[in-house]
Amino acid sequence: MKRLIASILIVTACCLCTAIAQTTPQARSDIDQLVNAVSMHYHLPGLAVGVIENGKVVYRHVEGTLPSGRPMNADTLFKIGSVTKAMTVTVLARLVQQGKLRWDDPVRQHLPSFGMYDPWVTKHMQVGDLLSHHSGLRGFEGDLMLWPHPSHFTPKDVVKALRYLKPAYSFRAGYAYDNVLFVTAGQLAATVGGDSYAAMLRREVFEPLGMNRCQIGTWNRDKVGNVARAHVMCDGRYVPVPVSGFIENATTMDAAGGVSCSLNDMLIWAKNWLAPTPQQLQWLSPVQREAEWTPQTPVPISQRRRAWDGTRFFTNAYGWRVSDADGEMTVWHTGVLQGMRAAIMLLPYRRSGFVVLTNSSADDALTVLDEVLVKHFTAPDKALTVAEYAADLARYIKHDSAPVPDTSSRQPATSTELASQLGVWKDPWFGEVRICAKHDGVRFASAMSPLLSGRVMRVGKRYLVQWDHGDPDAWLEFPVHAGGTLYMNLVDRNADASSDFRDLAFTRERACD
Repeated sequence: MKRLIASILIVTACCLCTAIAQTTPQARSDIDQLVNAVSMHYHLPGLAVGVIENGKVVYRHVEGTLPSGRPMNADTLFKIGSVTKAMTVTVLARLVQQGKLRWDDPVRQHLPSFGMYDPWVTKHMQVGDLLSHHSGLRGFEGDLMLWPHPSHFTPKDVVKALRYLKPAYSFRAGYAYDNVLFVTAGQLAATVGGDSYAAMLRREVFEPLGMNRCQIGTWNRDKVGNVARAHVMCDGRYVPVPVSGFIENATTMDAAGGVSCSLNDMLIWAKNWLAPTPQQLQWLSPVQREAEWTPQTPVPISQRRRAWDGTRFFTNAYGWRVSDADGEMTVWHTGVLQGMRAAIMLLPYRRSGFVVLTNSSADDALTVLDEVLVKHFTAPDKALTVAEYAADLARYIKHDSAPVPDTSSRQPATSTELASQLGVWKDPWFGEVRICAKHDGVRFASAMSPLLSGRVMRVGKRYLVQWDHGDPDAWLEFPVHAGGTLYMNLVDRNADASSDFRDLAFTRERACD
């Protein structure tokens, strides 16, 4: 695989030009029909799509309006979520190239405060392991320190909390997606680089590549201007997510998913990987580009991927996914944040690819659009229609979904029935929560994550928290005996995995004030 990737990085443009036809007006029209079909099928509030063929941008499409009522354009900023991860990795790659660290350095060599639950893993975790999703942590473990946003958690808190997160499997023995170790990687980069993570990303990535609209850290939406508003589905239609003030503050999860970029900037980022200039190859050498794309951890292949793309290998590299579609190598990643979705897909042997940005929580739309655009390159004769892919995807989702408990009988819990359970409870990494009587019954409130507050409800003999801000409901599993442990679990197991409460274990500290 290393030789495969290296050959891609050194192949010359003249060789590829003879093998790949130039984009025709008909081909651009075909792309436009696909993009429009997805947008209309899913009633998207906004969408930006850019396509690169043979190292050149051949297509841009932007639709939707800004909060001001003006149309969005290729300079409109979207949150790109976990597509950020490859940028964080590139900051580290730049530090490796500068001789300031190595991929196989122990993490503690550069970040002495780092520690995992298992002391042996603490000692042997390397820089590259932070980026490989094979740490032993459960998938999305510790994400309650990152979402909902804003909270009082800091990146330093995340690093400190790692030693309390219990592993679900052995170190380097399997795959489970995580965000907290990318936050840790951002802290490591800041420590080695001698500046904040945000400053490092601007200095090492945005400025050298000329990605002038991209934002990270704290920035002013009104001053920057041209910023898309996130939308979420409510009662069958997309509605804008409320915003407070005009300042976007630095978040705990910046290194894992905090970047905002425009379509034009994301096309610069993609072209840098598909058809780097001599200057870009000096900025980031072929050796470090190969390191980023080298597979590290096998990822289970879903039935849908096998059926749609004939996928035979699927791996996680450093901040990228590497897999095959219709026999062709693809390098890609997606990003998910509240009311925003993003994707970047590269087909290195073709020096082609695409970027998709949308200001909506449209997972299905992103999946279908990704698929039809991939098929445009790899197997246009085998492609289904947008409607057929959408129907097929809905069937897969229904098949894979777990039953949802009926909680329609819920009633507010009373302080009398929960008298023995009221108090201040503490989890070693999530901190204190209060389960106390209020005028409207019993309330749950987190000290470190203020948005995780809500009313305690009774469903039969069980209790759940109905969050004020609409996060997925969580069961409260109170201990049977005094001095026992309070656990929490998602009511709807199909809900966002970042809201999974399985990793919490509370002990009662004291009575309510």
